[in-house]
Amino acid sequence: MKWEDNRKSSNVEDRRGETGVNFGSNNNSLALLIPIVKTLLGTKIGRIILIVGVIAYFMGFNPLSLMDGNTTSNNSSNKVINEKTDDKSAQFVSAVLAQTEDIWSKVFKMYDLKYVDPKLVLFRNSVKSGCGFASSQTGPFYCPTDEKVYLDLSFFDELAKRHDAPGDFAQAYVIAHEIGHHVQNLLGTLSEVQKAKQNLSTTKENQLQVKVELQADCYAGLWAYYSKKDFNSLEKGDIEEALNAANAIGDDTLQKEARGYVVPDSFTHGTSAQRMSWFKKGFDTGDLNNCNTF
Repeated sequence: MKWEDNRKSSNVEDRRGETGVNFGSNNNSLALLIPIVKTLLGTKIGRIILIVGVIAYFMGFNPLSLMDGNTTSNNSSNKVINEKTDDKSAQFVSAVLAQTEDIWSKVFKMYDLKYVDPKLVLFRNSVKSGCGFASSQTGPFYCPTDEKVYLDLSFFDELAKRHDAPGDFAQAYVIAHEIGHHVQNLLGTLSEVQKAKQNLSTTKENQLQVKVELQADCYAGLWAYYSKKDFNSLEKGDIEEALNAANAIGDDTLQKEARGYVVPDSFTHGTSAQRMSWFKKGFDTGDLNNCNTF
């Protein structure tokens, strides 16, 4: 994907330096805390430190850094290394976001609508959003409450290594999918779906959510259509990268990898075939009306 010379968005909030260790996914860190906690409980000062540590934990900081100067130093070094490594990815995200802004502003204008740019928040490990706290394990997500997309850049590594879906256009597809949810929010789709979910069974709720996700995939395809048409950004193999990513994160594929079998009633994003099909539908037509999954 050609992006280096493209405009960069000013709607990126870089919070990568604000988050701490994600203890929810690090059993080793929890194991280290147990003997420390036992020691602290034995003294009055220790109990105070423990309380401060708990508060720090829920604010997203590493409690170990309160008691271990070396830990703080090591964490700081790691952050510098990560920031340098992530810098190009952050620039890429900003360029893709800028392109979504230009494209969706144009599409909305076709329908006499006004597009409002969302914010995109870069974070590490954990983040506080308008929809509550989330860890990097959540994956990229859109919060309609504050109209922001949240992304830990480590997801791109996971996409390439764990899901075998490398490539910059695969990454761009992920961003475009989350922006698709913002489009749904602006068009009132998300609020309508939320109302429709009331009093539904879990299975029915999941089926409705699948339609939401597939529409966001179609919107991502629509973005790709204009990215090629208006910006000439696509290179050979880009669409294959996006389709490969859509295939890799289909509910059936993920469930087969995790448990060896699938439970269709629990699907929330759609099968691999569905996700690829709806992305391709948006890319082939470039028509907002063709993305109606409901």
